[in-house]
Amino acid sequence: MLHLNAIGKAKPFIKWVGGKSQLLQQLEKRLPPELYEEEFTYIEPFVGGGAMLFFMLQKFPNLKRVVINDINRNLTDAYKVIKQAPEGLIYRLKHKEQQYLSITTEEGRKDFYLDMRRRFNEDGLNKLDKTALLIFLNRTCFNGLYRENASGSFNVPFGRYANPTICNEGVINADSELLNRYDVQILNGDFKGTVKYLDASGLNFFYFDPPYRPLSKTSSFNSYVKEEFNDGSQRELAVFCRMLSKKDNIKWMLSNSDCSAKNPSDTFFEDIYSGFDIQRVYASRMINANASKRGKLTELLICNYDSKANEHIIESQLKIAL
Repeated sequence: MLHLNAIGKAKPFIKWVGGKSQLLQQLEKRLPPELYEEEFTYIEPFVGGGAMLFFMLQKFPNLKRVVINDINRNLTDAYKVIKQAPEGLIYRLKHKEQQYLSITTEEGRKDFYLDMRRRFNEDGLNKLDKTALLIFLNRTCFNGLYRENASGSFNVPFGRYANPTICNEGVINADSELLNRYDVQILNGDFKGTVKYLDASGLNFFYFDPPYRPLSKTSSFNSYVKEEFNDGSQRELAVFCRMLSKKDNIKWMLSNSDCSAKNPSDTFFEDIYSGFDIQRVYASRMINANASKRGKLTELLICNYDSKANEHIIESQLKIAL
């Protein structure tokens, strides 16, 4: 049983483009029924902000092993810091919050932000200090984006927020408790490396949330680090998923953009994932710089199992809860 402090508080400690918080109820309906019946290993090769991770940690006490990965070292180091040193992180964030909120002019806050951004991009910072700066920048930068230039430096401009929450002590402590309770393994590298952590004999469930393929050349970006995740990378991921599907004890779910909804002739995902279960879910996109272009649109949900098999079970549970 989870400690009461963790229930209802554990959630992403960082804003992340494409985060799944708003989609969790729809994703839950599409989970394999087997997850409710037996122990399993959960692997998330593109963890990002961790909305699905923290949902799974709270929803499934029968988790046998949990492995997360991301190519962004700053992000995976942040997970390690929250797991290992939440008190030190909270202390540093409270100090940054006090410093920032004591500045009364927008220009002064912008100067402080740019100074923290410069420090973040310097070499030699320890993981604890760097994570504190990462969260500070995430809470005060434009739209909560994370983006790197070609040299690997964080380059998001200043955001204009009147009273941002820089230190969310409750969330950090709850996240830390769950990461430790399940002794979550935190990897940094290519998604294909996660195959080494499979349970050879037991049930495995992968959730893939890679950088989304842009709907157009100007609609979005899909590079959170200097290494681009392009169409070739998307095809490599599809090959990896097909390889996993050769084993009966591996179930996987994958999210990505619905390119054919915008352009019916763009069947990129339908082609590379042909033969798999492909559904559409509704999501809100909030990252467009033009507010009039934000709103509801569909995303693809691709699975190597019948994603509707569990839908009636979840709906029954929701009705009981209500």
